[in-house]
Amino acid sequence: MNIVLLGYRGTGKSVVARLLAKRLGRKLYGIDDLIVEEAGRSIPEIVQQLGWPGFRDLELKIVEQVTRMAQDEVIDCGGGVVLDDRNVNHLRQNGKMVLLTASLNTILHRIRRDSNRPPLKEGLSFEEEQRQILDERREKYEKSSDLILDTTHRSPQEIVRQIVAHGKKNRWI
Repeated sequence: MNIVLLGYRGTGKSVVARLLAKRLGRKLYGIDDLIVEEAGRSIPEIVQQLGWPGFRDLELKIVEQVTRMAQDEVIDCGGGVVLDDRNVNHLRQNGKMVLLTASLNTILHRIRRDSNRPPLKEGLSFEEEQRQILDERREKYEKSSDLILDTTHRSPQEIVRQIVAHGKKNRWI
């Protein structure tokens, strides 16, 4: 069973995914990294050239490829993967979905340093954009998840321990 990490930017998905893969001795598939590799350009360049719909098409293609290959691995998804139900359906076929959350203030603090991401919505302040997108995605994140963990006051190592304990208890690790 794959372990699939979901959540908004700044919730700790990538750090937790690396630590979890190492702890379990599993391969890590980073969806955004694979999109960049496939396209031969950065996410901002992809979005500039193809727009967000073009990026989402590439994301679906990569999710389909990864879910065909990955068996008992860790998959680190981009924050918008839940926007397309086909992605969720592919990931669920052989995966348990772990949603990482954090308070808005924590997310804002963590992602202010990431200037590589183009805005998803024009005409809003940085904080307003993040709040609005989180509100829009919250229900999709929660409906897609088998386990929800708040990373606001927990270290990545603590989150990994919780995922492993839950996975063993529920027999998917």
